Amino acid sequence: MNALTPLADRLRPTALAEVVGQDHLFGDGGPIDAIRRSGKLPSLVLWGPPGVGKTTLARLLASCVDAECCQLSAAQTNAAELARCFSAARARRDQGQATVLFIDEIHAFNRTRQDSFLQHLEDGTIILIGATTENPSFELNTALLSRVRILVLNRLNADDLEKLMKRAEAATGGPLPLTEDSRARIIDLADGDGRALLNMIEQVAALPDGDAVRPDRLATLLARRAAGYDRSGEWHYNLISALHKSVRGSDPDAAIYWLARMLNGGEDPNYLARRITRIAIEDIGLADPEALTHCLNAWQTYERLGSPEGELALVQSVIYLALSPKSNATYRAMKRAVDAAAASGSLDPPKHILNAPTRLMQNLGYGQGYDYDHDSPDGVSGQRYFPDGVDPEPFYCPVERGFERTMFKRLQYFRRLRDRKAQDTPEAGPDR
Repeated sequence: MNALTPLADRLRPTALAEVVGQDHLFGDGGPIDAIRRSGKLPSLVLWGPPGVGKTTLARLLASCVDAECCQLSAAQTNAAELARCFSAARARRDQGQATVLFIDEIHAFNRTRQDSFLQHLEDGTIILIGATTENPSFELNTALLSRVRILVLNRLNADDLEKLMKRAEAATGGPLPLTEDSRARIIDLADGDGRALLNMIEQVAALPDGDAVRPDRLATLLARRAAGYDRSGEWHYNLISALHKSVRGSDPDAAIYWLARMLNGGEDPNYLARRITRIAIEDIGLADPEALTHCLNAWQTYERLGSPEGELALVQSVIYLALSPKSNATYRAMKRAVDAAAASGSLDPPKHILNAPTRLMQNLGYGQGYDYDHDSPDGVSGQRYFPDGVDPEPFYCPVERGFERTMFKRLQYFRRLRDRKAQDTPEAGPDR
């Protein structure tokens, strides 16, 4: 390679032993170790963030077996090119030679294109190695997933990146002109991406001779790598799950951390406002009835102020929810009621609670025998409201936390009144 070749390509490993990181794959008994020992390469999908060595690993694995390696990019390959590749692989198979087909960013293929691999995998025409930054369970067909093994590659840690930095220094002719703090800062800026680290090192190595670069100057020389985030993919779902569960776990600091991560990644604040409101009704409910109002007000505040000032309203809501008493009693009540409604079919309501606006409906008994609850001394007639054939069930079971303590007392009070509807002496009212 000449000097114009990017440093990341010049330092690309030429043997599996040179790969940095991914100890869980290369250690004794790990899947890469097993492949290396057996000399047999199964079809694989390498899933991991950018800059962790997916393409390099795919090439090196292909070299472990006596096979022709064909490399394609899903984003740049059409159906005709793929068909030609399959045809050439079939011809090699008939001559006793295997073909390793490496597809970079395999998730970019649509479902139909992915299905085209199935026959060639089953008859041994190709050994497939796919690389993807997206969650395969979301992006790949179930049929294709069942025929490959998924290997997860992790972000490189600080020790891994330090190893890469030392290799880069050896390749560029000596120590980089960096203070110790600046070395640590570059590793932080790389955010687990080896390629990003090497690109930044290449910029630093090209600086004219002079004093070691300090962190404050480094910030003007290098742009911070954007934190990993995809508004429609794996990061989107992982981070919103982390935010939701941090609120549910009553940890406001973790909750606003994940909120900040999503905002920094470019998430739509309106989406976050909607999800925060969902948390209020799913995990707080009537334990704090003000939580829902708080979230709706914050959402409206954001819509009026916009970013960045309006985002503070979302932060306030997240903190409020995290420190609120928790209850999913409303959520569970709804699920129980939905299940009961599905099981009972299309049963009619009792006729006594039906309106009778026409004479025909009156003649059919609609509304007959209805007891107007306000006419009862206790405001509760105790009549049956479930359809005939359905036993009343206690769907709503409030917890004894927050405002639901009061709801629990009211619920017990009204249930006792209905059980005593024939009694003349009313019971004392519930706590309010």
